[in-house]
Amino acid sequence: MAGFAVKNLQIAVANLNPNRMNKFFTRTKLIMIGFCMSTFSVYAQKTVLPKQTDRWAIQPNGSITWAINNTVPHTDHIEMAGEKVAIWVEYGLDSIKRSKISRTVVFPTFRMLPDGTRTHISYSFQDNELPRFYVNKRLLDFGTAKSSKSGSLGYSIKKINHKGIMRVSAETGSPVLATIERSFFPSVDQPMAIERFVFTNVTATDLPIAMEYLKREVKTDPSRSKVQEHSVIMGTVGDGNTVVKPGQSVSFTVYYLATDHPDQLPVINADAEEQKRVARINEIQAPLKLETPDQVLNTAFEFAKLRATESIYKTKGGYMHGPGGLAYYAAIWANDQAEYINPYFAFSGDRIGHLSAMNAYAWFAKYMNPDYKAIPSSIVAEGDAVWKGAGDRGDQAMIAYGASRYALATGNIDSARKLWPLIEWCLEYSKRKMNVEGVVTSDRDELEGRFPAGKANLSTNTLYYDALRSAVLLGQALNKPKSQTEAYRKEADALRINMEKYFGGNVEGFETYKYYEGNDVLRAWICLPLTMGIFDRKQGTVDALFSPRLWTADGLATQAGKETFWDRSTLYALRGVLQAGETEKAMDFIKYYSRRRLLGDHVPYPVEAYPEGNQRHLSAESGLYCRIFTEGLFGMRPIGFRSFECTPRMPAEWNNMALRNIHSFGNVFDLEVARTAKGKLMITIKKDGKDYKYQVKEGAMQVIKL
Repeated sequence: MAGFAVKNLQIAVANLNPNRMNKFFTRTKLIMIGFCMSTFSVYAQKTVLPKQTDRWAIQPNGSITWAINNTVPHTDHIEMAGEKVAIWVEYGLDSIKRSKISRTVVFPTFRMLPDGTRTHISYSFQDNELPRFYVNKRLLDFGTAKSSKSGSLGYSIKKINHKGIMRVSAETGSPVLATIERSFFPSVDQPMAIERFVFTNVTATDLPIAMEYLKREVKTDPSRSKVQEHSVIMGTVGDGNTVVKPGQSVSFTVYYLATDHPDQLPVINADAEEQKRVARINEIQAPLKLETPDQVLNTAFEFAKLRATESIYKTKGGYMHGPGGLAYYAAIWANDQAEYINPYFAFSGDRIGHLSAMNAYAWFAKYMNPDYKAIPSSIVAEGDAVWKGAGDRGDQAMIAYGASRYALATGNIDSARKLWPLIEWCLEYSKRKMNVEGVVTSDRDELEGRFPAGKANLSTNTLYYDALRSAVLLGQALNKPKSQTEAYRKEADALRINMEKYFGGNVEGFETYKYYEGNDVLRAWICLPLTMGIFDRKQGTVDALFSPRLWTADGLATQAGKETFWDRSTLYALRGVLQAGETEKAMDFIKYYSRRRLLGDHVPYPVEAYPEGNQRHLSAESGLYCRIFTEGLFGMRPIGFRSFECTPRMPAEWNNMALRNIHSFGNVFDLEVARTAKGKLMITIKKDGKDYKYQVKEGAMQVIKL
């Protein structure tokens, strides 16, 4: 390009007459200076991360609390889930601290017709629908922060706390008569959500406190109800009047449940339901403990584990992990489940997580066919219907990538044998979709046409490439014919070369990737090759990802110049930049992102997208967050049923980090990394009371065999 420009400049100069020479050189000099400055500015610009002000604070028990003070107005929402229910709580206070809480309760296994993705039943309940409460014979008014002269008592929220149960601490009366703690949580195994009210008498005298009896039933339209009409019931437990001694408490319960037998309601024990919820939270959080010097990262990891794992629904089609967000339940997707979350479950140690992973792959396997027609993108309505409205989104590459990584990391040969035919089929499907340039074509990508993806996109191809690499390793572990695994190896090598030719290029001044042929605007998914171990364009890609063209206050813009963001690409990018060895740069952005999602204005989990979905806490994104650490920070890449590559990326300011109680590769073990006096890293595997040590240079890979 430079030689071409010089040659044309010489021709132009030769054709100029002497009187115009000075004007030409002056004008040319200004043009060239402007060109150089604009080109330099693309590379010179750096993203300056904005200073963050925390709304929430981490507590000693690992929860987070918002102490209200004067930090109003503010609204937010959170979702919690059990096997048969999800509860979405939207909460907030206005400028004079009047509170408003709305709860939407979703019942994934109670369906309407016709079958579809969103045909579960759900109902919303507002504060003004609650039973009436009386304190000292005065009506409690949830809609005002101050007591009124007419006799009603105000309700003043002091703090809100999250850790799998949403707890709202408030006071009523002036002077204060009672404190009130409201708790919102889903039942672990029943189609029911619970809201508990615990009143504590803070006066020096006896205090009468009462809740009125309430039972309200709604029946669905029988002509549209699946199997039979469904009932949704809001009711009370513990209603009546109680005289509470000074310093003592009384509790009341409001439940929200669905049933097909309203005349046979279960006995509702709110204490027992809360204990089961706490036990399930502890069960999810006990394995896979992240230990770093950074409390925010450790806590965000714990919250992400919870959201990633709680959102599994027990359906007639087996356990199905569902994204949630008031839209996606009792169903599975090739991206959210097969690609994002299931490889995380291989490390999580959660029994139900493993059941849901194997069930998801089993459902996709039912749609294999000899004609190699695409597997549906989504299987919905407990397995009774499918969705394939976006055509082939590269779903087979997603499934093969996730299933092969899951099979290796789980370390269960029986599971791997069950998954192998599905992996084989999906790889063959993708091979048959190759174009003349040697890359895989697909109708869309996982964004389903929201943004252009061309006839062949980088996402589908990188997933297929990594699936081939994993299939080589998995096939060897299963003693498959060498001819088959060697064929996969050659296909992966050829695809990598073809991907560089087809997608590699200069986009907006960065030596990175065109997301599809003809693409000339930076896209977030250029991060994907880094997560698959392709570092040929590492520097240009990392520079582009963290440039002002892509990085926004909420992570990566889906496309440069657009406000739309999807956390999934940000989470892939943060992992990929770590894998590429850009540890210090990656950690700055990981710390920023984690603090914003855990302690900022919308907490406490990674989100789906904006503006679509209003930043719903879809659960698979939390699995991607955890994978930043398992695969990025600790560099764990499965290569066999009992072995993995470990390339730790420890920040310079840390001396130690660990992942404890890892349930993977058929073992339970700890992985510690410590900096040695000689500037190297000591990797220690703790298993069965023994220590296995490996010393490596910074950035070096160590094969770990368990």
